[in-house]
Amino acid sequence: MISNTDIREIISNYDTEDIHIGVLASHSALQILYGAKKEGLKTILISIPEREVFYNNFPHLIDKTLVVDRWKDLCKDDVVRKLQELNTILVPHGSMVEYIGSECFLNLELPLFGSRKIMEVEADPKKKMNLLRSAGIPVPREYSLDENFDDLVIVKLPGAKGGRGYFIAKGKEEVMKKLNNNVKDVIIQEYLLGVRAYYHYFYSPVLRRLEILGMDIRYESNADSLGRVPREYIEPTFTVVGNIPLVLRESLLPKVMEYGNRFVNATLTVENGGIAGPFCLESIVKENLSIVVFEFSGRIVAGTNIYVNGSPYSWLYWDEPMSMGRRIAREVILARQKNELNKILR
Repeated sequence: MISNTDIREIISNYDTEDIHIGVLASHSALQILYGAKKEGLKTILISIPEREVFYNNFPHLIDKTLVVDRWKDLCKDDVVRKLQELNTILVPHGSMVEYIGSECFLNLELPLFGSRKIMEVEADPKKKMNLLRSAGIPVPREYSLDENFDDLVIVKLPGAKGGRGYFIAKGKEEVMKKLNNNVKDVIIQEYLLGVRAYYHYFYSPVLRRLEILGMDIRYESNADSLGRVPREYIEPTFTVVGNIPLVLRESLLPKVMEYGNRFVNATLTVENGGIAGPFCLESIVKENLSIVVFEFSGRIVAGTNIYVNGSPYSWLYWDEPMSMGRRIAREVILARQKNELNKILR
């Protein structure tokens, strides 16, 4: 993995008054580009040819477009040099590691907004859950195939992401039947009944504060329409197709903030300085109003796209439209003013 020392050396050769915010053409790119432009920063979109046509509809958001034949071409030396010449800061999102691969992501010789090491942990389900436990955040009970159980569980297969690769089963016998001997590295968690709530946080190393910038509920393929059809006729799938805004009852907000701060402190054990910028804790709010966290995302999540003009929470901090994309750009500007870019770029 490229070191923070190497990244600092790259930044030292940048003209920091001519920064370009770079992003791959997917996931939350439009929001990130829009936020950067609102803050007066230049932008560069990295795209494959078939995506370029759509993003050309937004020329006012894009100062430069870098078209590559394949996403993995981002790792080529000539592409990296071009982005360095443009003083590019890459903002990673949920599609980035999937598109370019973890090896390229971890060794990419470009400054990234946020944390490579946290995203590396995010990609490993076991390390992910261990980090949440180390933070003292309540998580679902996990089951082993070495034990007998009759409970309702959700099974997450290797590589599961975006709601794909999950299934529900009742007891060990049904789990084994559905796995069909594919038992390596599966995560088996108790299936929690309650409201799914995804909290969008931003940790600012420059201001040294944690902000709650929004929250959402994810709408998941046929799992969210099962009430219309008897359960025995459909095997639920959980592929995320969209996001719905959520405003939580205010009495729950202190607990949401507490868990966010616990997570920030736990990330100090993963990377020097801990997490910087956006992250998300993904939870179930149970009937007794307890909150159990079953996942985290160590970067911007697509649920923030519903708040391009700011959420009810971001207005309370900033009293102006403040999307997650714009908040990222604002942090870059604040860090530049204080000569603290090394705090937010890894």
